[in-house]
Amino acid sequence: MSQQGNSQKEIDLGELFALIGKAFSNFFKFLGSIIKVVFNVFISFLIFIQKFIVVFVVTIILGVIIGWFIDNSKDKIYRSSMIVEPNFNSVQQLYNNIEFYNELAQEKEYEALSEALKISKEQAESIKKIIIESFSDQTQKIRQFSEFIQELDTVSRKLITYEDYLKNFNDINSKFHKITIESKNSIIAKKCQPAIVKSIENNDYFKLQKIVNDQNLALQDTIIEKQLVAIDSLQNLYQKLRIIEANKSNNASTNINLSEGNSKTTTEIDLLKESRLLKESQIKLNSIKANTKNTINIISDFPRKGVLINDWITKWKFFLPLVLIITAFSTLLLLRLNKFLKVYSLNK
Repeated sequence: MSQQGNSQKEIDLGELFALIGKAFSNFFKFLGSIIKVVFNVFISFLIFIQKFIVVFVVTIILGVIIGWFIDNSKDKIYRSSMIVEPNFNSVQQLYNNIEFYNELAQEKEYEALSEALKISKEQAESIKKIIIESFSDQTQKIRQFSEFIQELDTVSRKLITYEDYLKNFNDINSKFHKITIESKNSIIAKKCQPAIVKSIENNDYFKLQKIVNDQNLALQDTIIEKQLVAIDSLQNLYQKLRIIEANKSNNASTNINLSEGNSKTTTEIDLLKESRLLKESQIKLNSIKANTKNTINIISDFPRKGVLINDWITKWKFFLPLVLIITAFSTLLLLRLNKFLKVYSLNK
């Protein structure tokens, strides 16, 4: 019985190994057939290219020549950009204005565009596009998140994470924005700058916001100055008391509580700390004054002359040959396929 069981196990193992060997053999055959098909397709492709190589070369040369003539006949377009920092929540109005200008340019409403930008109609006709986009990197977003968190209460700070802030972050939330003008006139952007800025500054709502902001900053500045004067007076008082105490230190009847023991040291240290904090507040206030001096801060003006747009992807001498070669390849391939199908149908 034992020998018969061993023999049966050997047969089972032999069949198992045979099945495994057959599976591997079939797999490699299948893999080989795929490689063979791919190789045949690749060779057929090379033969196809070799047969029509002259057609493809002529098509590319023809596309380059025609594209070069088209590029030379087109008007040269210049691009100018300006970086701005809107204040008093004026960014939405700025976006609306820029979109309005761009719509006028696209619809060729040159009279309305010239009136809006305070330029001549001929100059307005040269404008092709006016766009605005946010201008911020990761560092600026982190800084803005830090400023945003500082304005919240303790409970809200724990509830909001940086990831939550980024989910709700959009172009309007950016601190800086880039206005771009594309025109046939290389110097027109600089002439449009005053009108773009004044369109926001002359808005009655933002005028009022700026007046209130200036008044609040002036009031805060006055309060800080008065507090610094009061602290300075107290410091002078303590100095005089110390002098009086030193002069009358031998007089037993002299008793000055304000400059005595630890109370004197603690009070003067507190005054110095308060003075330092007030001066830091004054420095921050001065920075706010500088940043909110205008409704629109111009970080970078439009250049005196725009830069010629020379993007290769928009050039016909690159785009047209690509279109022609794809068209020629597709046409020849369809002709070959049609010929193959005819032969195949006849042999059927």
